[in-house]
Amino acid sequence: MGLQGRRWRWGWMTDGVACLSRPVSGTGSSDLLTDLLRDVSRSFYLTLWLLPGAIRRPIGLGYLLARATDTIADTELVPVTERLEALDRVRRRIRGEAGEALDLSRLAGAQQAGASPAERILLERIEEGISVLEGLAAEDRERVRWVLEVIAGGQQLDLQRFVGAGEAKVVALPDAAALEDYTYRVAGCVGEFWTRMCRARLFPRVKLDEAKLMADGVRFGQGLQLVNILRDLPRDLKQGRCYLPLDELAAVGLRPEELRDPSKEGRLAPVYGRWLKRAEAHLAAGWDYTTTLPRGELRLRMACAVPVLLGIRTLEKLKGGGVLDPTRRIKVGRSEVRGVLWRCAVRLVWPRWWDGLAEWARRG
Repeated sequence: MGLQGRRWRWGWMTDGVACLSRPVSGTGSSDLLTDLLRDVSRSFYLTLWLLPGAIRRPIGLGYLLARATDTIADTELVPVTERLEALDRVRRRIRGEAGEALDLSRLAGAQQAGASPAERILLERIEEGISVLEGLAAEDRERVRWVLEVIAGGQQLDLQRFVGAGEAKVVALPDAAALEDYTYRVAGCVGEFWTRMCRARLFPRVKLDEAKLMADGVRFGQGLQLVNILRDLPRDLKQGRCYLPLDELAAVGLRPEELRDPSKEGRLAPVYGRWLKRAEAHLAAGWDYTTTLPRGELRLRMACAVPVLLGIRTLEKLKGGGVLDPTRRIKVGRSEVRGVLWRCAVRLVWPRWWDGLAEWARRG
């Protein structure tokens, strides 16, 4: 992973969608939520393009600022204490508690080989993002501040938890509760934010089960993050991080560092299989979320359906084994991504065909 550590996931898109959009350069301040956002994340930019215009700005800004804090947390050339202090300053600035302009030039300068040039530009221009945040409508501004507070606080916790992790030492999360908390802070809270934003701006008067929609939104985000964790296990282990619970590994006679040996996959199977089923259950809730959205919200349905279907396809591939092999990259191919997009577009206005998409994804 080079300079970058574990990516904190935002929004609904998975990496496979990145092949369908191209970055565009830009220098003016007006490009912050267009060209720069696209350069920072091709995959999320497609999500934003699919979304209704009423929610693009606050959701796009939330992503961009979360990506900035993510970049700070991942800049391994800068000491952990300095990164923690920078995150604290950014959090206070986002909350509106600090009026002094942020200077992240040292962190921006540390984005060297292996990092996207857009990440450096993002840190250099973070004050522009803060200005856009302050210009949002009051309710939207508070929603964005809330989700960023959860994410940035989680990033600080993650840095503290994995101090000392690396090639010589693998640190694991202690138990299932820690993993559930992690997936909420990384992506579950985004599902909650996304749902609040859509409910307020797109269908405030539609009658539906509010509690279930919110719970399914949280689980949707957690499911996507679990897919990332299960898929990226060898890559995280190389960085000294293990997101599978330590107590569950101990119960099958494994130490975290032993997972770097692909021959241990058989012994890991009960633990891995348990969390794979958990991810499947979360994505099933995510599909319920998609089918619960008002039928008239076509763009929103499309933006939510694509990632959950790609997540389901990825889990099916993970069932084939080789999950500890560091030379094997398990991912959905470009043709499959196009197939998902095509089927979603064709079935969008046909309820019976639409509802069967999740089963199609499971069958392949």
